[in-house]
Amino acid sequence: MRILVIGSGGREHALIWKLRQSKQVNKIFCAPGNGGISAMAESVQIKPNQHDDLLAFARDNQIDLTIVGPEDPLAGGIVDKFEQAGQKIFGPSKAAAEIESSKVFAKQFMTKYHIPTAPYKVFDNLDEASQFVGEVNLPVVIKADGLAAGKGAIIVNTVDEARDTLQKIMVDKAFGEAGNQVVIEDKLIGEELTLMAFTDGKSVLPLLPSQDHKPVFDEDEGPNTGGMGAFCPVPFASDKLVEMITDLVLEPAIRGLWEENRPFRGILYAGLMITDFGPRVIEFNCRFGDPETQAVLPLISHDLAALCMAVANHNLELDELNFFDRFSVGVVMASGGYPGSYDKGKLINGIDRAISGNRQVFHAGSTFDNGKYYTSGGRVLCVVAQEDNLQDAIASAYDGVNLIEFDNAHFRKDIAARASRRRFRFSRQV
Repeated sequence: MRILVIGSGGREHALIWKLRQSKQVNKIFCAPGNGGISAMAESVQIKPNQHDDLLAFARDNQIDLTIVGPEDPLAGGIVDKFEQAGQKIFGPSKAAAEIESSKVFAKQFMTKYHIPTAPYKVFDNLDEASQFVGEVNLPVVIKADGLAAGKGAIIVNTVDEARDTLQKIMVDKAFGEAGNQVVIEDKLIGEELTLMAFTDGKSVLPLLPSQDHKPVFDEDEGPNTGGMGAFCPVPFASDKLVEMITDLVLEPAIRGLWEENRPFRGILYAGLMITDFGPRVIEFNCRFGDPETQAVLPLISHDLAALCMAVANHNLELDELNFFDRFSVGVVMASGGYPGSYDKGKLINGIDRAISGNRQVFHAGSTFDNGKYYTSGGRVLCVVAQEDNLQDAIASAYDGVNLIEFDNAHFRKDIAARASRRRFRFSRQV
């Protein structure tokens, strides 16, 4: 197969790393890619939102399968365009992707199909929203309706903080048109969990449960980011819990989207809070998570290209996925100042030293020039390690981080630390 991967982040680097292990794949292109991806795939200087140019490239280069990484092109209808032209593509249609691209749609959809989530209200008027936050018990979560690069959900603890947040989202347009409407919902208490699943619109195949670390600083302090690290499997996520989430969340969502004439094909991502009353959905995403994908993919024993092609062909026949009996931990190295303003163009040293048989370095915001890597984004690298127990996987990941240097590098020092204090063994393995 000749495969085109769309995107430029750590998720796309991990996808390409896994695709290269397939005996069915002989050529991979990436549009536009990044510094690290350029060593594994041929970079194509087309942006993810240039749908016509991407389609023309796929036709001209006899691409057998296109895999879409980020949410923006999915929300923009790239899958519809490719399928109408007879090109195989992995990902949901624009209508199905609305489960991520509109928080309002997602909440109303969950209510309609009895998918457990937090109580909420929707507002398109600042005065009404401001009055509401003065009358409810705090804290609450305020979410911009549209796509906001993973930064559009803000926990507020006081009325003044809530009203300032509403002003920034709805009036100052901190997230652009994504803030025309907001969802205000109860803050859920419990343990966060991510469960992604392959689906062809009918069958649902869950991956290993993982946990992201979104706040920028240790102990979950500071503003939310796109994700500062992830690990899997997760100590409290037993087979029974995964089956419960599949029964209560994933399968009803896939059935509901089918009934809404929005058949979902690709990766359905459920961001969850495991509360004292059971799992509750925080959000749905319409694609592989980032950085969860970097931690999860190394543990899948199946051929990724074959799985993605089966989804694209609407013919996912496996009963379940198998996984290697290991733990995987990923630590993001970010530019100083992220998720705010940060400098670019910093020389990166030590990447080659950090890579070993059980440790990978996935590039997110890097460029490659004249034999050297330089920073070009907020999240620069994700160092991922697999070991037989969680403590060793944590140690190996941080050993890799400590071998890499660039000016003002920032990373959390507590990825998977809380989980490592729990005894655990995941049973669905090979």
